[in-house]
Amino acid sequence: MTAVAVETPITTAVSPPVLEGRDLSKRFWVRRGRGPLTRRAALRAVDGVSISLEAGKVVAVVGESGCGKTTVARMLARILTPDSGRVLLDGEAVRGKRTRKYASQVQMVFQDPFASLNPVHRIRYHLVRPLRIHHIADDDVPAAVSDLLRRVALSPPDQFVDKFPHELSGGQRQRVAIARTLAVRPRALLADEPVSMLDVSVRLGVLNLLADLRDREHMAILYVTHDIASARYLADRIMVMYAGQVVESAPSVELTDRPAHPYTQLLLSAAADPDRAVPPTLAGSGAPPSLLAPPTGCRFHPRCPHAMDICSRVAPPTVEVAAAHTAACWLHVDSADRHSSEPQPGPNRTAARQGLQKLSAGGTGG
Repeated sequence: MTAVAVETPITTAVSPPVLEGRDLSKRFWVRRGRGPLTRRAALRAVDGVSISLEAGKVVAVVGESGCGKTTVARMLARILTPDSGRVLLDGEAVRGKRTRKYASQVQMVFQDPFASLNPVHRIRYHLVRPLRIHHIADDDVPAAVSDLLRRVALSPPDQFVDKFPHELSGGQRQRVAIARTLAVRPRALLADEPVSMLDVSVRLGVLNLLADLRDREHMAILYVTHDIASARYLADRIMVMYAGQVVESAPSVELTDRPAHPYTQLLLSAAADPDRAVPPTLAGSGAPPSLLAPPTGCRFHPRCPHAMDICSRVAPPTVEVAAAHTAACWLHVDSADRHSSEPQPGPNRTAARQGLQKLSAGGTGG
């Protein structure tokens, strides 16, 4: 008998994302009214958002001010504790408060570099402090500080280490803030509107710095912004948020070239385009809803030019409109499926409707 060699299939283990958030939700309690009529109300800042950050990739979260994108970043950084949902680091759930070990893996860059740096201390202090706290490069701290400044393109380092934050430009301050996060050698970087307070002339340099960290150091990066044009330039994937929820997610080029959700189309129509001679007339109207009392159904339906009856009653499912491209919109659901998703009346309501129909037809009902 001849032996037959059986080829064993080779399975490649897929590593989990560096940082992941699953079904994250967050409410803030605010006071409404005055005097004896004061009551507490829940502001639903984030409602069921899932996001994953992979090594060597940039994910951008785009949306209007107040949509919840910064709250998502702060929950991933463990600055805020989610009311529900989980944060996972390397596939393992993170519990409890933000620890020093977690901070060494996940760092955050804030929007205002001047507010995030202590104005009474020199740049040397801001970079030495994290090195001391995490016991990094204890044998040669000055060399480590110089290396951090070179990594963020502040060279020669001797020109910057003894300056105060107010002696630097906005772009230089943001680079120092990024250098401070790099001091602990993180694997995930959460950048909250890192260029929104910078001059247009220096924004590109900071975006290129983040791209370099992604490519050269294989870092997982979250880029929070309201500028969908810069998100396309930097990010590998874009998630669009509206009123605390994700309404569309896709690779950056796919999303900007073929937007599937009306809100994404609205954002793109508002983006500056030098090749567009006449500014477009925005299809949507109105303002974002109050998160104290968000609209029923699809939260975008009061502003949507394509709104249907079902949009105001039932929240749309998230459907795949193309490969790796999802959108939460009833426009991409078949009419038969839309009808089956409509809430059906109960037996009492059905009997009441039949009685009204008989009365309208002239019946006595008995």
